Amino acid sequence: MKIQVRYFASLREALGPGETVELPEVSTLGGLRDGLAARGGPYADVLARGRAVRCALNQVMSDEAAVVRDGAEVAFFPPVTGG
Repeated sequence: MKIQVRYFASLREALGPGETVELPEVSTLGGLRDGLAARGGPYADVLARGRAVRCALNQVMSDEAAVVRDGAEVAFFPPVTGG
């Protein structure tokens, strides 16, 4: 299945605006994050488990247990603070 992955803020600076990713039939946001981090290089740096990263599935904030389906849009971004 194919999904669209988008990166924002510092993740976008490191990885670019986004990409289309091929996934097995059943995957979660956490599995996607781990798979991307396993690519190494900047992916491993910004998506590492020790890093605070938020995610959204189809423009809804979601936890990493959320199931990703074909055609989904996933966004990764750092936590945001305002003032």
